[in-house]
Amino acid sequence: MNIESPATPAATSSESSQAHDAHDLAPEPTAAGEQQRAPRPLGVLVGFDGSANATAALRWAAREAHFRALPLTVMSSFTIPPAVSGYLESFPDAGGQTLARQATERTLNLAREQLAGHAGEVTYRLEHGDAAGVMVNLSGSAELCVVGSRGRGGFTGRILGSVAAALPSHAHSPTVVVPHTDESSVGEGPEAISTADTRPVVVGIDGSPHSRKAAVEAARTAISHGTRLQLVMALPPLTTAAMWYPELAAREQAMVQTRVDDLNKDLDVEVGWVQAQFPELSVTGSVEEGFPVNVLQSMGGRVQLTVVGTRGHGGVRSALLGSVSRELLHHASAPVMVVPAHD
Repeated sequence: MNIESPATPAATSSESSQAHDAHDLAPEPTAAGEQQRAPRPLGVLVGFDGSANATAALRWAAREAHFRALPLTVMSSFTIPPAVSGYLESFPDAGGQTLARQATERTLNLAREQLAGHAGEVTYRLEHGDAAGVMVNLSGSAELCVVGSRGRGGFTGRILGSVAAALPSHAHSPTVVVPHTDESSVGEGPEAISTADTRPVVVGIDGSPHSRKAAVEAARTAISHGTRLQLVMALPPLTTAAMWYPELAAREQAMVQTRVDDLNKDLDVEVGWVQAQFPELSVTGSVEEGFPVNVLQSMGGRVQLTVVGTRGHGGVRSALLGSVSRELLHHASAPVMVVPAHD
């Protein structure tokens, strides 16, 4: 079945086929009280360029579409740099656009092979345009975007590492970046797609409205995966004075304990808020000492997904600054979901 691609500047053409197959908060996100919006037809949208990273992302996206009972959309794009385009056009029979399109079609065929055992609805899209721009433009029609942390230089024409870096900041839906080292899918083919993962979903929070939105998305993901949710607050080191003045150690430890107690009270509020929204979900929380990035990175092997917002509180209290999200994406050993403040 053919479908029509949205008309966007970054996606000028497409081809599709059906496979058989208690804070001072501003207005807060809620589970039951959110405004209802129409379902997004692309479901789980994954960018694919045939690389090992993209294959890991494809498997993760297929599993996620299965868990959420959503359609899966696999997208490959191509673009030709002006210098290369001019060179190819100097040869009448070269057909630069045609060659690039054919190469991208072969890439989509690799995805079809990988998804041969996927029981859900799958659509394959071939797009002409910059990979990041295409994904951003399509993200408004997707419930979730998924990309590998790095590709082979495309999708066809751009390094996917830059796509993974750019997409979370501009997407109109949550974005998941999947590293090649992810072990949530074991094996090859259909069995990898259906393998369950019982590890928890973890979300970094700081009490801001943005982190609550991330918590809502994390809770929904945990429910669809049939697992528990862990909320984490980070307590950065207060000072290193005790290293140079041992006599200050006791005072510093008392300050740390006071701060931990305060954060635990805040955490209890957040856990209670999430639990009230999702009573069927098992929700726990913990305060961890360390910088937010280090805390969340250290949990990578023990969780199936780390969720953060694009930004949190400003100033010292922030545990979810944009820099935290960026650092996680650069160094994560497990999938990371970045939830935009607005979608």
